[in-house]
Amino acid sequence: MSTAVDLTDCERAIVNAFQGGFPVVDHPFEAAAAAMRDRGVDIDARTLLETIRDLDERGVLSRFGPLVNAQEIGGAATLVAMHAPEDRFDEVVEQVNAHREVAHNYEREHPHLNVWFVVSVADEDRVREVLDAIENETGQETYNLPKQREFRVEAKFYVDGPFDGSGDDPAGIDCSDLGPDVTPTDAATLSPSERDLVLEIQDGLPLSETPYADVADAIEQDPAWTRETIKRFEREGKIRRIGVVPNHYALGYTENGMTVWNVPDDVVSEVGPAVAALPFVTHCYERPRHEGVWPYNFFAMTHGRSEDESDRRIEQVRETMADYWDVADDDWDSLFSTQILKKTGIRLEERAEANTTAD
Repeated sequence: MSTAVDLTDCERAIVNAFQGGFPVVDHPFEAAAAAMRDRGVDIDARTLLETIRDLDERGVLSRFGPLVNAQEIGGAATLVAMHAPEDRFDEVVEQVNAHREVAHNYEREHPHLNVWFVVSVADEDRVREVLDAIENETGQETYNLPKQREFRVEAKFYVDGPFDGSGDDPAGIDCSDLGPDVTPTDAATLSPSERDLVLEIQDGLPLSETPYADVADAIEQDPAWTRETIKRFEREGKIRRIGVVPNHYALGYTENGMTVWNVPDDVVSEVGPAVAALPFVTHCYERPRHEGVWPYNFFAMTHGRSEDESDRRIEQVRETMADYWDVADDDWDSLFSTQILKKTGIRLEERAEANTTAD
């Protein structure tokens, strides 16, 4: 697979190995390197650490560490679509982006709804307040598309090499069994110490020999408690996975296609898992329709390294859909992003704080 950056065979192996399943132990790079050696890659802990650090500095990785599931931390986030007229496009986008609650914002190819952004708030009731303010400022209607059901969120991007899932070799290396033995809880809120931990790790782990101990030191907690809590959060779903987070643009995945479908309501429960099982689908949700404006209730995000590859993958989604219902040409669309308008990420400070109770 071609990439936008040149990678050595060792670098390719590392990018593929730990997009999840990174060990939560005292010296995780030693355990991770041993697991790679068991799978045929001759590497030691120091080389693994230094290579990940170099990949991060070169922009091949977005970061290294836990991928926090904001939904499980507190507050709410929603996807919103709107129209920005061509002659006022920059003005409208500037007004939208000025709201700190707006995290991501993309321009997408659509004859009417060309601006797509995410609103993240500590209190779900605030969503309507933010959208009302945006509508008053821009004079444009917003269309709220909150997630109703999640079928998949797993943005993993592999390159040709060891652990890419080709042939009989499974993708990645899973060391998630290494670490403390923990019992998940059903707690819906965070303690102050858990809040501090979430905020410390939301942008990644230190690239050191002992990243979990460094986090513990930063929040003045015991290293064992820190490892146990991170592992428990992983089991509870507050952390989706732990490992390297690739910059998919750097790896050549430049075609970002949001496919949308008008799936009959009575087959969504079957279609969702089937589409989510396609390895190139990174996000898969059910969302509401908006009568007369937006007829689609099912979203499946695909990524490709060329227009041809994206087209083939979208056709595979359509073929999978066709196993469950008669898909007509006007039952679906594909909206490719044409530019990133804002990407600050979903900041968790206010959401975590609002969902924190006393120890």
